[in-house]
Amino acid sequence: MGIAQRILVTGASGFIGQHIVRVLAERGYSVRAAARHPIVFDSPRVEGVAVGDMSRSFAAEFLVRGVDAVIHAAGLSSARTDLPAAAYTAINVDATRQLARAARSARVKRFVLMSSVRAQVGVTYPEIVTEATPAEPTDAYGRSKKAAEAVMANMLDGSSTHWTVLRPVLVYGPGVKGNMAALMRVAALPVPLPFGALKARRSLVSIGNLISAVQYVLQTQTAENSAFIVADREVLTMAEIIRALRRGLGRSELLLPVPDTSLASMLRLIGKGDFADRLTGDLVADAARLRRIGWAPPEGAAEALSASSAAVRQAGKDAGKDQAGERYRDARH
Repeated sequence: MGIAQRILVTGASGFIGQHIVRVLAERGYSVRAAARHPIVFDSPRVEGVAVGDMSRSFAAEFLVRGVDAVIHAAGLSSARTDLPAAAYTAINVDATRQLARAARSARVKRFVLMSSVRAQVGVTYPEIVTEATPAEPTDAYGRSKKAAEAVMANMLDGSSTHWTVLRPVLVYGPGVKGNMAALMRVAALPVPLPFGALKARRSLVSIGNLISAVQYVLQTQTAENSAFIVADREVLTMAEIIRALRRGLGRSELLLPVPDTSLASMLRLIGKGDFADRLTGDLVADAARLRRIGWAPPEGAAEALSASSAAVRQAGKDAGKDQAGERYRDARH
């Protein structure tokens, strides 16, 4: 696909969507950025569109009009634990059905669905996850992602709109929210942390590598009508992940070697069982299938983690300078 192509990105105000819009515009694509509320991007190549509440009927036909490809990144995230299953179904499944139906009618060339590895497994898994791993999601979020994949494929199979499903593992990068943001806050604490003995192995994916995968599947026919796991090439232990984050934050990388079983027991005693599972359980996912068709992740995991937390640190410094400037101006007046 050439640089003159026009692409619809839904969820454009979200963490992943914002980065996708910005990078595609920088690389010469014309982007229609759809979000629930009006947003403005500082680029003449981006057309911001307010779509409203996608859990209800929305103007899907208008959104896809005149575009060559759709990147559907809108949806409820796994970080939400306060919502019923029906809410996940309305946003993650029903909205996908509406958008896929409109894309089929408009003969859009390509439809990329941003799913999740959680469509296959839970927050931990004892074996290496591949696309062949039986899909057995463990919560409403994962089940809604699995169902969204199915309704999209059923809607588009046999049409002129070719589809691709991307199943990223936990995504990190500047502006990340949810579980990764919580881990960064812990890593930023200016005290020795008891995570030095954490041996659990985790697959992550940087936002840069994820966007690289999005661009790649937009441009290759070998990705058509297929699903792909997306992950950094390297797999790190939780201790290595936290050290990389602390390095970018300017904190000491020295971690206390508290046994993971003892740490998990302490966390469960204070009601942090979910956090304990994430710290001490494996989740290794292999993106070999995507690499076999030619995708190569441009960023290394440890370096990208440090750069991500360094960006968070710098953003905090900049915000502090802005606040100090405001206080100075207020004092003068």
